[in-house]
Amino acid sequence: MSRKLTAAALVWTVALMLSRVLGLVRDAVLGQTLGVGIEADVYAAAFRIPDLLTHIVSGGALSIVFILMFTRFSAEGDEERAWRAFSHVANFIVGLALLLMPLLMVGMPWLCAWFFPGFDAEAQAKLVYLSRIVLPAQLFHVLSGLLGAALLSKDKHLVPALAPLIYNLGIILGGWLGGSAEGFAWGVLVGSFLGPFLLPLVAALRVGLRWQPIFSLRDPDLHAYLRGALPIMLAFSLVGFDDLVWTHFAAGSTGDVATLNYAKALMRVPIGVFGFAMGMAAYPELARLYAAERRAEAWALLRTAVVRSLVLAFGAQVGLSVAGVEVGTFVYSATRIPPARLDQLAACLAVFSLALGPWTVQTLLARGFYARGLTWVPTLFGTILLVLSLPIYALGARTWGALGLALASSLAVTAYVFVLYAKLAREVKEGDGVGLDVLKLVVAAAVAFGVGVIVRGLLPAFNYGRVDALWRIVVLGLVTSPVFLGVGWALRVGELRALVNQVRRRRG
Repeated sequence: MSRKLTAAALVWTVALMLSRVLGLVRDAVLGQTLGVGIEADVYAAAFRIPDLLTHIVSGGALSIVFILMFTRFSAEGDEERAWRAFSHVANFIVGLALLLMPLLMVGMPWLCAWFFPGFDAEAQAKLVYLSRIVLPAQLFHVLSGLLGAALLSKDKHLVPALAPLIYNLGIILGGWLGGSAEGFAWGVLVGSFLGPFLLPLVAALRVGLRWQPIFSLRDPDLHAYLRGALPIMLAFSLVGFDDLVWTHFAAGSTGDVATLNYAKALMRVPIGVFGFAMGMAAYPELARLYAAERRAEAWALLRTAVVRSLVLAFGAQVGLSVAGVEVGTFVYSATRIPPARLDQLAACLAVFSLALGPWTVQTLLARGFYARGLTWVPTLFGTILLVLSLPIYALGARTWGALGLALASSLAVTAYVFVLYAKLAREVKEGDGVGLDVLKLVVAAAVAFGVGVIVRGLLPAFNYGRVDALWRIVVLGLVTSPVFLGVGWALRVGELRALVNQVRRRRG
């Protein structure tokens, strides 16, 4: 990978690592404050409908479609057009958000009852209240996407990478000061203003932000943006709606929404650090390579990023699967979450982690299409698979409860990534694929998991204390990591060897 990409990936990795650490602190405060009762279920569900606003207004298209436009205009030296396009797009999405937000506010009781019929009347009322607090925060996240896209177009990665840190601090302080779901919700609102919005706004002003009060539906750049963005904004893709679906099915059983939410939060740590960081760092370079018709270089870059992300993802999967109950206990503690629930959380985490690799690389694979302007492909496949997967979610919930929903989620996203990769490889592949490396990594992970299970059986009985959890995590990690790396090295996984050699060079 180029030095620029490596530096950008390092910025995102370090910043996201810090953000995920703060995220774990946030989740620890959340678990110790709310536990796994109905209040925790309602708080987790309170984000689902507000998230729809972000999806409808931008769907992630700001960091996908807009960055291509802005980069192209800036590369051509047409800064005036770049900022004019920024203004038209910004004013369009802000206007759309301000139009939809009051409608969602008024319709929140009906929407909550329709999406989550399993909650009783008291829980529904609390859900409506919390959802209305969280809803305005989505406008700040949308603006963050726009400002971040402009900054990334100019290769300014630090501020967009740091914004989640401020956001998480706001939630932690809100929960700590409020001591309730309401406190956490207000922390979300304040944190989203200070981190995702205010910080990038100041940075964008420093690089010459020119946000003009102009708007025209006839503007050709707005038309170009909408052609690329509408497939993402209007699609109901599996990746964006997985949480909403399993929350819908889990809402009828007290504690299941919170348990699944805690387990998914733990799995998101490596996803964010490895997959999202690599995707954010690689996308501008992919866009430039495809724009220059350097398809072979673009595919080589994408393949390298995918395999390196999978190396890290499979290694993390082993740790989360073997030491899931210890990780859950260390983060959330057994103070408010009983051991039986921690065992269930660990089981859900292990099942969720079966798809840790697919969740990690789906961002990269989707950007392989986005960089070529084919925004409809990932969203079309994601929407079709979401519809086809609904009966599987229903069956999983009915048969195995929370564990069945975790399994349905993992199966669905794995199928999505398989289809996405097959389509991408057939259209743009120039050289080797990743199939053989994935098979080798599966073998390495299976061997490491087996060794970890054996060692775990030799340890003393777990007492669900944090100190006990910590030393067991360290022991299991020190055992499984060398086994995974050793087997991967012996099987000649090229990118694993490259990562190890890179670490060696930096230490030397």
